[in-house]
Amino acid sequence: MGGYNVRVGLGAGCRAMDGVMNPADMPNVTIAEQPASGRTPLYPSLAPYAHGRLRVSALHEIYYEEAGNPNGVPVLTVHGGPGGGSSPTMRRFHDPAHYRIILLDQRGCGRSTPHAELDENTTWHLVDDMERLREHLGLDTWHLFGGSWGSTLSLAYAQRHPERVAAMVLRGIFLMRWREIQWFYQDGCNRLFPDAYKAFQDLIPPAERGDMIAAYYARLTDRDPRTRLVAAREWSRWEGMTLSLAQNPGRAQAFGSDAFALAFARIECHYFINRGFFDRDDLLLAGADRIRHIPTTIVNGRYDVITPLQNAWDLAQAWPEAQLRIVPLAGHAMTEPGVVHELIRATNAYRTLA
Repeated sequence: MGGYNVRVGLGAGCRAMDGVMNPADMPNVTIAEQPASGRTPLYPSLAPYAHGRLRVSALHEIYYEEAGNPNGVPVLTVHGGPGGGSSPTMRRFHDPAHYRIILLDQRGCGRSTPHAELDENTTWHLVDDMERLREHLGLDTWHLFGGSWGSTLSLAYAQRHPERVAAMVLRGIFLMRWREIQWFYQDGCNRLFPDAYKAFQDLIPPAERGDMIAAYYARLTDRDPRTRLVAAREWSRWEGMTLSLAQNPGRAQAFGSDAFALAFARIECHYFINRGFFDRDDLLLAGADRIRHIPTTIVNGRYDVITPLQNAWDLAQAWPEAQLRIVPLAGHAMTEPGVVHELIRATNAYRTLA
């Protein structure tokens, strides 16, 4: 793989960016420096060998697919959002000779139906859907690979079904705490991207801007389809413009496309205004003891402005057995080269765990 790794502690008096070693503070944290020439790329494009639909309620039917080795170590890729859906790129983070790679479109998004549906759509419905899919596929255990909201849902599933998870690779940690939601939509990230935030803010009258989540929710659930779509585009573009360290105008445009934006924005806002349907703000941190035995690698970009490094740091403090790898020149996107390198490094290391 090349490169070098500096293990650091980020406690008082430690200059992390200078690579000062202080493993006594946080021995499970690594700053993962990799020269560009030594980075591991994505695996080649891969077509699924099977796909299907699973009826999970009278209302919802979910789409899933499988790629790689039918007899390999099963891994479920848990997509972000919520409402983001899976993509072909998500098949390319695991060695297809060793892994049975499973992708799932969560309720209401991607190829699952009905599209952009909010009824019967909560974190705990999705956890139950994952477990139903595991049983449907006849698997005893599987790996979980999730980023952003996918890390949230993976943690929620693992804490409810710890005996079913053999290993996890998590990226861009999102713990669904209210301060994390406020950072991105209300006051925080807007100070770094005031130009991108302007369009997101301008849709909302000044009198309603004190609660952007509530203001957008009112529009995303409005009876008028046009009102819903206009709000969905602005909501989705805001995230698309802040995903990576280097700007990608094409990504922002894709996020604003009608079909993607409507499911993404409606479902995200539905979850956020309901605080993830959690009964306490620190639910996932409080439940870390249930999963401390599960081999886990956490990857987070140093300059991730959607799910800031503090989230991963807090999880690593609560879970000292998990390995946190900080990618210095990266933001939030799973396709940034340094992030790809660390994710594949982790999935390769876990190939033999079943």
